[in-house]
Amino acid sequence: MTLAIKDLTHQYNAQEKPLYEHINMSFEPKTLYSIVGQSGSGKTTLLSFLAGLDTPSEGTITLDGENISKYGLTKYRNQKVAIIFQSYNLLNYMTAAQNVSSALSMTKSKHTGDKDYIYATLEKLGINRTLADKNVQQLSGGQQQRVAIARALAVDAKIVIADEPTGNLDEENTQEVIKIFQELAHEVGKTVILVTHEPNVAQAADVQISLKNRQFTIVE
Repeated sequence: MTLAIKDLTHQYNAQEKPLYEHINMSFEPKTLYSIVGQSGSGKTTLLSFLAGLDTPSEGTITLDGENISKYGLTKYRNQKVAIIFQSYNLLNYMTAAQNVSSALSMTKSKHTGDKDYIYATLEKLGINRTLADKNVQQLSGGQQQRVAIARALAVDAKIVIADEPTGNLDEENTQEVIKIFQELAHEVGKTVILVTHEPNVAQAADVQISLKNRQFTIVE
């Protein structure tokens, strides 16, 4: 599934300069993309458009040539795209395993109710069964980050969008997460798009994109 930005322009009000102007970009399956840029350049806003959480002032976001609004943005978010939020957005009254289970159920995943799959996905991110059965509020920030990543990886969505997914991880766990994102793209065939301020994470992507002066530039 090709996710594409077509002639995208966005500004918060008429008095301000546009955040970006007439951007065109395609995101292909089996590819890991990183987006870098200074604070305030619009990286997170762009992710919100790609994830169907917000709509731009002008231009469209399309999936295989269809405007994502035609799917219905709620259906698009539930079935087409998995989102890893910088603030985790975990359900804080649930355990780690229940957070993943809830995501599978909400998205009508083929793995809904499969406890072995849930625990195995969390284990892949370094969350063992003891941690998986703890309320997420009892976990450290780095552990919650990994639960949020596991939740997104577990669902069937073909597109994974992540906002600073390694921001609270140490170097060892960062490298493990990079490897997982690469596997998702290259072996599972998903489109993976992440925003990062970490050079080693950005450089691990197949395509590195710089958002600067209201335009996209592919870093060679």
